[in-house]
Amino acid sequence: MYSVILVEDEQLVRQELAATTPWEQLGLRLIATCGDGIDGENKIRLLDPDIVITDIRLPGQDGLTMLRRCQVPHAVILSGYTDFSYTRTAIQLSVFDYLQKPVDSGQLEETLRSLVEKIKGEEQELARFRSSVKDDGKEMIDLPKSVDNHIINSVISFIASNYSSPVGLQEAAEYLELSESHLSRLFKEETGLNFLQYLNAWRVNKAAGLMRDPRKNISEIAIECGFPSPGYFAKIFKRFIGQTPTQFRDHISMNG
Repeated sequence: MYSVILVEDEQLVRQELAATTPWEQLGLRLIATCGDGIDGENKIRLLDPDIVITDIRLPGQDGLTMLRRCQVPHAVILSGYTDFSYTRTAIQLSVFDYLQKPVDSGQLEETLRSLVEKIKGEEQELARFRSSVKDDGKEMIDLPKSVDNHIINSVISFIASNYSSPVGLQEAAEYLELSESHLSRLFKEETGLNFLQYLNAWRVNKAAGLMRDPRKNISEIAIECGFPSPGYFAKIFKRFIGQTPTQFRDHISMNG
């Protein structure tokens, strides 16, 4: 089941959504609810949910800022505002859907059902790139390093140089002076992975190599490879490799 955090400052709306959404039937598990953007960010960093459902206008900080700071993999916006700048920013953050309040329960359920199918599809895509565990801890995921497109090769070079920093599609697009939507579509067509999948796979490969050094602990490796938290690193590593970082390190230690 995929984990969900709900961030909504209106208490009655938050309670109603938490109580009436058929989470388990949708293949979801609600792990936390928050009433403001600061608590939302803290819970997201602590619990590393698969999905965040959030309002935009929140006490503390707005929902879009929260999503940008936390590198949330999948998000759904609930908002009573139709300001184009909000919609544009949501698109830049790869928000799955933008639902207007008052939210129709049927519409939310359908959105979540579609998002679950999208996540399953992404996991199937990742499985095609997953390699068997190698004892040397190198090149765990077979990523295309060069394609027949100079723009995408420039993006791959950008990732290779900046993977340890908190970069994303927005920074890559600005670097190449392209629109995010165009770059996102082109990157997926040429590599078979979306930008975030490729970036995370690159980071996982780098982390796998660093794990041969027993002097480095896993938390240090996570931060050094650009992951925002050790918990998020562990989740992404297992999603790509099929083992937790600790299990992987034990494996290469026994075979080293």
